[in-house]
Amino acid sequence: MMKIDILTLFPNSFAPLRESILERAANRGAIEINTIDIRDFSEDKHHKCDDYTFGGGEGLLMTPQPLFDCIESVLDEDAYVIYMSPKGDRFNQGIAADLSTKKHLIIICGHYEGIDQRVIDTFVDQEISIGDYVLTGGELASMVVTDAVCRLLPDVLGNENSAKNETFGEEGLLEFPQYTRPAEFRGLKVPEVLLSGNHGEIAKWRREQSELLTKAKRPDLLNKRD
Repeated sequence: MMKIDILTLFPNSFAPLRESILERAANRGAIEINTIDIRDFSEDKHHKCDDYTFGGGEGLLMTPQPLFDCIESVLDEDAYVIYMSPKGDRFNQGIAADLSTKKHLIIICGHYEGIDQRVIDTFVDQEISIGDYVLTGGELASMVVTDAVCRLLPDVLGNENSAKNETFGEEGLLEFPQYTRPAEFRGLKVPEVLLSGNHGEIAKWRREQSELLTKAKRPDLLNKRD
């Protein structure tokens, strides 16, 4: 079982992680996801967790004391500590796969202008960004990482082949088009090959479609495979 501790100033922001596939996986004991309020560890009488930066500058920075104590409350020998940051490694399926091999993830959600560098230097194993843009805090980004990682774990999706065959799966291609019932809707028909029952031809068609879509929309992925 993988354990994920998400450290945040806003623990009520994580309802999507308690729904659908992740909720069922947690109920089966496949994953454990905890949201931990950093404010609970502040020694300030008002539970303040931020202050102005040395040297001047705009905005506030999260102070080290609450973060140090919060991290140390969940830290163990298996922990891999992540800080969600626009300065981090660009998140992709490869990083998700690497993280899915860890036993315990601690994800730090920054806010305001970020966190004191001493927290990063002391605890953080990897900084991760989900794109070249800035969010108000790390909460949304941490949910993206959590969802992408958890769905790669055994017993989370239910069908172990689901994650292998989708976009950015083992083949590194975009996923082929998918259809469901009815076979015809408002004159729009499902490709005949998918109704044929010929598994070999279906697999061939799906492969061809994946390659065509990847060439048209993400040729960079084909270059990576060469």
